[in-house]
Amino acid sequence: MAELRIRNGSPVPCRAVLFDKDGTLLDMLRMWGAWAEEVLDGLEHRLNHEGVGWIGLRDSVLGTVRGAEGRIAAYDPAGPLPMATEEQAYGLLAWQLYAAAGMPWNEALTEVMAICGRASEGVRRRRLAYPVPGLLPFLESCRAASIPLGVVTSDGSAATAEHLDWLGVADRFAAVVTRDRARLGKPDPEMALMALRELGVSADETVLIGDSNADMQMGRRAGLRCCIGLSPSGERGPLLDADVIVKDYTELEVRGQADKERGQADKERRQTT
Repeated sequence: MAELRIRNGSPVPCRAVLFDKDGTLLDMLRMWGAWAEEVLDGLEHRLNHEGVGWIGLRDSVLGTVRGAEGRIAAYDPAGPLPMATEEQAYGLLAWQLYAAAGMPWNEALTEVMAICGRASEGVRRRRLAYPVPGLLPFLESCRAASIPLGVVTSDGSAATAEHLDWLGVADRFAAVVTRDRARLGKPDPEMALMALRELGVSADETVLIGDSNADMQMGRRAGLRCCIGLSPSGERGPLLDADVIVKDYTELEVRGQADKERGQADKERRQTT
């Protein structure tokens, strides 16, 4: 069995790795920050057209944070932008039109879906998918060690397929479990267990990497061996259920069976000289 070393610490036996997608494989802010900016601008325009403003603060709707230039510069890792499903996001946004403008709920949803659709087309046109730093070498090391990989995401099948293709990593994943394939979403373990079945591995030999506590809770409830929280700041923050926190993939090292055998041979050689 291969091993995963975390910051040169004790090795974790590992036969498979599961990944969240947004914020774990692709840069969350560069894709979904751009999407959220366009969506919130579109919704604000419609609210103004109706002669009303936001109920509460604009940034509180999706949990975004604007920088000095007035553009989205960060997001709440425990907020809707990284964690809500598509349907949940529609509901949050439509509620503004319903509550502030008195728009019938069905019309509010239709308007919001049109706004989100235009924003998604902008993302699609520009292919705003960029790998998280260190991801591609890490995936390559997993392939060299013959470790099967899976994706478990709250996004839908079509969007997930597009994003993995844009990243150039679609062929790396033997299992891709999306929210529309399961009855229950994160933190329920259903999607993780589905991925394990498709990879043909057991929970106690599988590692999960994600950037939200819902990922960590899903992994724990599925009985996975280790749940690794990805936090660029290195702080635990909302990742309360993570077994360990890493800043990026450079803190992870994969060692296959051949690597272990070479390491053992080198150790024995040093001991005899």
